[in-house]
Amino acid sequence: MFIQTETTPNPATLKFLPGREVMPSGTAEFRDVQSAQEGSPLAARLFDVPGVTGVFFGYDFVTVTKGDAEWQHLKPAILGALMEHFLSGAPVLAGQHQSQMADIEAGEEFYDEADEEIVVTIKEILDTRVRPAVAQDGGDITFRGYKEGTVFLNMKGACAGCPSSTATLKHGIQNLLRHFVPEVQEVEQIAEAY
Repeated sequence: MFIQTETTPNPATLKFLPGREVMPSGTAEFRDVQSAQEGSPLAARLFDVPGVTGVFFGYDFVTVTKGDAEWQHLKPAILGALMEHFLSGAPVLAGQHQSQMADIEAGEEFYDEADEEIVVTIKEILDTRVRPAVAQDGGDITFRGYKEGTVFLNMKGACAGCPSSTATLKHGIQNLLRHFVPEVQEVEQIAEAY
């Protein structure tokens, strides 16, 4: 098994490509040891590597976020944990956690019913133009709400805590949405409560 790595715009996050499907649909994020132990054998294994502070699963990649440790020390242990997991045939998510992640993925969205047409357009732009580009960088951005001209998004994986995420949000996504949806005035990031 050959696992490739790619840097991300976030220097604290590295993208690992195991050459196989990781999540058949949706994404999953683990920000601490407890959520990893409860929800994912693979995330729990990665959190066993000293210095790992976050794990994110996309369709065909895993991004790992580190604390103060250096990648040269972490990378071999992470590669070993990924290889052991995929060769063992164990599931990525624990059984009950798969349905919980689907619920979280669906999330509680908020917007006025009168704005439904605007929201549909915003989601389409995010799904076709923004999310594929962000996935290339090892992250994801999901729609959470729309109120009085402001779009609320959640940034995950390499995007969460990335030094350039504010610029991406304000200059990239905000400008793109404003161009196609004149009602959009601003884009804000909101954090998920897990």
